[in-house]
Amino acid sequence: MVKSRTIIATPPGVTIKEQLSDRGMSQKEFSARMELTEKHISRLINGEVRLTTDVANRLEMVLGIPANIWNNLEAIYQEKLFKAEQENMMDEDIEIARKLPYKEMVRNGWIKEETNKPEKVITLRKFFEVVRLGCIESQLINKIACRKLAETERSDYALIAWAQKAKLEARKIDVKVINVEKLKSSLNNIRAMTRKLPEEFCPELRKVLSDCGIAIVFLPHIGGSFLHGATFYDGKKIVMGLTVRGKDADKFWFSLFHEIAHIIHGDIGKSEGLSDADEQQADIFSKNILIPEKLYEDYVHIGSFSKEGIMRFANKIGIDAGIVVGRLQKDNFIQYNWHNELKCKYQIS
Repeated sequence: MVKSRTIIATPPGVTIKEQLSDRGMSQKEFSARMELTEKHISRLINGEVRLTTDVANRLEMVLGIPANIWNNLEAIYQEKLFKAEQENMMDEDIEIARKLPYKEMVRNGWIKEETNKPEKVITLRKFFEVVRLGCIESQLINKIACRKLAETERSDYALIAWAQKAKLEARKIDVKVINVEKLKSSLNNIRAMTRKLPEEFCPELRKVLSDCGIAIVFLPHIGGSFLHGATFYDGKKIVMGLTVRGKDADKFWFSLFHEIAHIIHGDIGKSEGLSDADEQQADIFSKNILIPEKLYEDYVHIGSFSKEGIMRFANKIGIDAGIVVGRLQKDNFIQYNWHNELKCKYQIS
């Protein structure tokens, strides 16, 4: 027997059990008369196997109830069973839909708005390409290499939605065969792009990464997700999604090289997910690519943290001055309200 909010699906086996009880017949005797195993009879009574035409005909011979009645009971049971399962699935999916950043997905144009809860669920199922939303809870999340600043249920569901949109957009991008060695050799070229504006570097960055088998996608930030970027496999390509959280250029570039580190270090697709050590290693890689460790140590030792001193150092190492400001603020060499005029703000879509 299967129940849902409004439906009870009762298998024909309940009627068989009643007939055996009325006749004082054991299941062992009944199975012998039916020439079926006791296990099969037990499963039939419990609704675990279908009542076939063959079994219906046997039931007519043994119990004297016409085969068409048994076939009809089975048909009614299967119909109610389907409806009950669908109703239960819908109720479960409505709860999951509440956890997803639905309003922001609508606002960003990822899905159309629905006021009816079942229609909302159907729209979300189509977006995620699943028969039920429960599938997304175990899908992808442990195999996504990402940079986010907090771990919460809300941020996890936002990540799943965000990654799905990145996957859908990446399908429109042609890439070459994945080539990690080529990516390594492109690092200095990518780093030099920090001194350019988005309208200049975005096409260049897309081209360089696509030649390495990586489809880069820029997406809006999802509130409460604490997300900066995510990278994962989709078929024979690597998808890298980035968001300009807070529009800060220094955070954008740090996140980009953090995701590149995950690719180079082979972190993508780990079945057990990323460890704290993996994330720390990617952070170290990113900050040292942007500002080489030895050069940074020499610079902070001198302590030239004026606007002019920062610009001289940035020009010397060939990087955007705002990235130096962000690093000095992060490492507490200067206050967070110092020299922010040197920081660029990006609007990337």
